[in-house]
Amino acid sequence: MANGNNENYSLSSMVNHLATTLGNVISFQEGPEALVLVERIRHLAKNFRSTSDMKTADELSQIVSKLSIDQLNLLTKAFTHFFGLINLAEKVDLIHSLHQPNLVNGVVQPRPGSITSAVTILEEQGVLPKKLQALLDQAQVLMVFTAHPTESKRRTALTKLHRIAKVTSRLVDSNLSPYEKEDIEKFILEEIVSMWQSDEVRQFKLTVLDEVKGNLYYFEETLTEVVPQIYRDMERALKKAFPKTPWTIPPFIRFGSWIGGDRDGNPFVTPDITVETIRLLRSAAIRIHSNAMLELGQRLSLSDRQIGISPELEQSLLKDSLLFPELAKVFSARTTHERYRQKCTYIREKLHRTMEYVQSFGHDWKSTPAQPAPGTWYLNAVELLDELNLMDASLRSHKGAILADGYLGKVRRNAQVFGFRLATLDVRQHSSRHTNALAEIFKKASISEDYLALNEEERTLLLEKELNSERPLIPVRPDYSKETIEVLETFQSVAAILEHLNPKAIETYIISMTHGVSDVLTVLLFFREVGLYRPGQFSHLNIVPLFETLDDLNHSSGIFERLLKNESYRAHLKLRKDVQEIMLGYSDSNKESGYLSANWALYKAQTDLTKLAEANQIALRLFHGRGGSVGRGGGPASQAILSQPPGTLKGRIKITEQGEVISDHYSEPSSARWHLDQIANAVLRGSFPPREVIPKAEWKQIMNKLAKRSFDSYRSLIYGNPRFLQYFYDATPITEISYHRIGSRPASRSNDRAIENLRAIPWVFSWMQSRTTLPGWYGMGTAIEEYLKATPTGLASLQEMYSQWPFFQTVLDNAQMILSKADMDIARRYSDLVKDPALKQEIFDIIRGEYDRTVRVICQIVQTKEILEKDQPLYESIKRRNPYIDPLSFIQIELIKRLRQNPSEKEKQILEEAILMTINGIAAGLKNTG
Repeated sequence: MANGNNENYSLSSMVNHLATTLGNVISFQEGPEALVLVERIRHLAKNFRSTSDMKTADELSQIVSKLSIDQLNLLTKAFTHFFGLINLAEKVDLIHSLHQPNLVNGVVQPRPGSITSAVTILEEQGVLPKKLQALLDQAQVLMVFTAHPTESKRRTALTKLHRIAKVTSRLVDSNLSPYEKEDIEKFILEEIVSMWQSDEVRQFKLTVLDEVKGNLYYFEETLTEVVPQIYRDMERALKKAFPKTPWTIPPFIRFGSWIGGDRDGNPFVTPDITVETIRLLRSAAIRIHSNAMLELGQRLSLSDRQIGISPELEQSLLKDSLLFPELAKVFSARTTHERYRQKCTYIREKLHRTMEYVQSFGHDWKSTPAQPAPGTWYLNAVELLDELNLMDASLRSHKGAILADGYLGKVRRNAQVFGFRLATLDVRQHSSRHTNALAEIFKKASISEDYLALNEEERTLLLEKELNSERPLIPVRPDYSKETIEVLETFQSVAAILEHLNPKAIETYIISMTHGVSDVLTVLLFFREVGLYRPGQFSHLNIVPLFETLDDLNHSSGIFERLLKNESYRAHLKLRKDVQEIMLGYSDSNKESGYLSANWALYKAQTDLTKLAEANQIALRLFHGRGGSVGRGGGPASQAILSQPPGTLKGRIKITEQGEVISDHYSEPSSARWHLDQIANAVLRGSFPPREVIPKAEWKQIMNKLAKRSFDSYRSLIYGNPRFLQYFYDATPITEISYHRIGSRPASRSNDRAIENLRAIPWVFSWMQSRTTLPGWYGMGTAIEEYLKATPTGLASLQEMYSQWPFFQTVLDNAQMILSKADMDIARRYSDLVKDPALKQEIFDIIRGEYDRTVRVICQIVQTKEILEKDQPLYESIKRRNPYIDPLSFIQIELIKRLRQNPSEKEKQILEEAILMTINGIAAGLKNTG
């Protein structure tokens, strides 16, 4: 970072500098008249935003309607690149602010939200070191990356923006010479020109493996640099607060992935793809460790003529020399005395042979390649870590503690956290796929003629009987349908991966739409059939029920209780050390019941599940399936953690990070570090909550009323109005989004256009694109307004809840954020796409009325005149973006109009690509969109 602060620096000055550079590029690349057009549209949009003058909006719309496709593409490209640069500037500004001391009354204090701040708060609360160490010993924080169709940036664009960010941060430095500043500005210009001349839209639809490879970017470029820093920050903070306590910090923050393992509704995720995904992850991890060992060998040039080494390291080197005699000969000629370098080279050779084995596995996962000779490769990362620990101990016993804590410390920490898996892959499948497959297997085996006709109790009894039976269900050469074979091979491929590739590669099997105990026992039976489970001996995977509908959330504790009383399942759970993971789905529950109702159901489910786990001495880890948008459980992750029900956290949490949120959090090392800093802060503080966050009984009663009324209001429009579906398809770009070459997953579970079959992601994405943001707030306004009218003291109660209850505060703050990204004037123009004028008027008036109500009641509760008034940074960020998003919305509306007028095939392709560019741009401008 800078070694001197530039007093002329400000975020606005950086934005202006980047925007001016982009303008110069547009003028040079496309001609001065192109820049004139961009500036004309920008000024009109800015005037419309500041005055809300409909005449200005009409003028903007009229100009856009007369432009050619090429001109519309030019505008879309200009504003999309502007958002890329504005996002970059905000990240650089964050980096700048994080490097400034946090002064309070002239005294430097820990930055709020940091690990140091959390440890300081816990010390002040009187949390004892032994309790804090006990928490760390059993803590599990897993950030799980998923591939969903809301991240629109190509990896090429991410890389270019990353390079610009690195050099732009240096412009804050006041000590730059004129030549250095000139070089930086030329570099930025070079990258922007390169971006301008690159394709914005992918020319092909992503495959699953493309998504896997794209996800590796964040590990290779960011996380392996940042994660060791997070652990060092934790160690520093603990030692400062509790200097007399010896601390052990296990690798409690780790990463997971669904990409290549999540097959629910994605026919492109096959057993072969899952195996290839594991190979790619393992290969990337080995490559990272190998490169690190090369660097470590260059650093540890210590000679045994200057300082000795431990007997254990000496013995290890002797063993290596016998395994690799050719390398030993080279060492005797060149680096006889540089023993640490020798060890690093031996480790690299073992990693190389491990990579060769990984590469040989997977082309036919049903056969097993020959393993290398013992000792010449690594079966798992523990063996690598053992050798790194030998070097660490040797250095510490020979006056080299500073060296052990340096680069070697980083390498060891990465080996602990990432191992040979990089990210643990979760496998997910819909419960109905398992049930249908088992029904066919039972019929072929003459166990049950019609398993699907059995009720839940009958299914459970039959499954228990089969689990207690030792006879195999599946013949050596199974003769089943293609669908059943695919389900069976999924389990078989997982077993092969764990046995031959990496026993830690997969830890979790998730069952979507878990409705009862039988859904879980079905998976356990498949586990037994393929060798993943042997009663009384081993069970290799966690079975994770996913409760995602409102009904399933409300009955989740009952299902969990019946599972805990089931002998077969308790036998499995005992083998998993009585640790149970349960996943809660934010997306489908929200789409089904609305924002407020879904959030309250999730809160109650967590409370009930935690009480049940405690009563049965089960260690519960809740897995939160959050999306990027508020309509899918999104919002600041640290705030979400702190708003969990008291007593539910206990250092264990698992969270999905989806779509553009991954890019936003992890594309730059400094922003990734701050994000993980805040996560660790929230987990520490949330695990030791102060007394005042425990909600009053009265508050819970109020929430029950609000959730019920909100549910009714939401359902009456979305599912109760028979004409709403047509409005949705006409007034949003849902049809056009299905063309978007972003993700591999289909937009809908079937060809039926019903909202029930539509995936939550495109549902939310469509409303975000149309500037309505309906899933993040609809139903709240009616519920709160009616409560206030019926309850004289209602406003005081809600204000108390907002000021004292983190859950309610987070619900309202996230609603404020998503409401601020809506624009009803723009949304009305999307409604003009509806062919039936009466339908347009009817539905839009309902939505507009609820929007106005929701804004009004939230402002009453938080005691502001405008939403987000108390969050100035976010308020200013959205205010800065809106005038530039508006032109893209006008352009998208015009393009959709043209596309829906049945153009020629050639024109259709051009229009579709242009619309995809606007989708990219609006997503970049609004950020958390899906």
